[in-house]
Amino acid sequence: MYVDKVKYTFSGHESFYCKSLWLKKGYDFVKADNNFNAEDAVIHLGVGKNMVSAIRYWLRAFGLLEEGNPTGIADFLFDNENGKDPYIEDLGTLWLLHYYLVKAGLASIYKLFFIDFHKEKNNEFTREQLQHFLKRKNAETAYANLYNENTVKRDIGVLLQNYVMPEQGKPNEDFSALLLNLNLIRQSENNNKTLYFNMKGKSELVPEIFLYAVIDDKKGENIVSFDRLMDLALIFCLSKTELIDTVLLLVEKYPQQLRYTDDGGIKQLFFLKEIDKNEVLEKYYTRQ
Repeated sequence: MYVDKVKYTFSGHESFYCKSLWLKKGYDFVKADNNFNAEDAVIHLGVGKNMVSAIRYWLRAFGLLEEGNPTGIADFLFDNENGKDPYIEDLGTLWLLHYYLVKAGLASIYKLFFIDFHKEKNNEFTREQLQHFLKRKNAETAYANLYNENTVKRDIGVLLQNYVMPEQGKPNEDFSALLLNLNLIRQSENNNKTLYFNMKGKSELVPEIFLYAVIDDKKGENIVSFDRLMDLALIFCLSKTELIDTVLLLVEKYPQQLRYTDDGGIKQLFFLKEIDKNEVLEKYYTRQ
């Protein structure tokens, strides 16, 4: 029997979803040479002790903090002088952060959910189905004995708070989750226990962010298979048609660098010339 050596993590957020201003607040805190473990961290950040830990966790989960230092993408977005979108006002930034949350893998549930679970369950699901799936995936690892039902249940709750728009009439605090405006997951109107990946009503994906993700994922290869593109499409809740439309739009924008072929049913994206992913972002953020 194959045993996966990966070790999944379903805790660290102290049961707090990521609030809209936390990433910038945490970034500024680190840039000012403050320490999350210091006693005065609660004063500098203006939050309780558990929230201090949560802010640090989310910075790491979004790939913005490594070994205590801001990453390149963190500086690119949040730097006070040159940051492209320090207060996360651009929809493209939300898509980019969403990609990084899945890609970074520190918060294991996001990659498992948006790629593996999404691929398996297609569209509709319940919390219980997701929990059973996560338990099964964890059982395939060498750390099956570390699975904790309540910990995973809380992690599912936080994931849904990050993405599912709360019902109207609830306290304003419930609407402060960073990624709500992507509209990627919804609760069924007919059954409050059923949720679904919002393939049709989500916010429109910025093509440049998808291209960035493709370049980042392909790791120097010149040919990207359609299966690999579909895995990325799952992250962004793109249907097969939307994926092809997005790829064709990118080929139109980058005719010297990209070519898409569909020969005998074998679909592939060719990189005729290498494209710098950072230049793609730079061009997107300076277009306005």
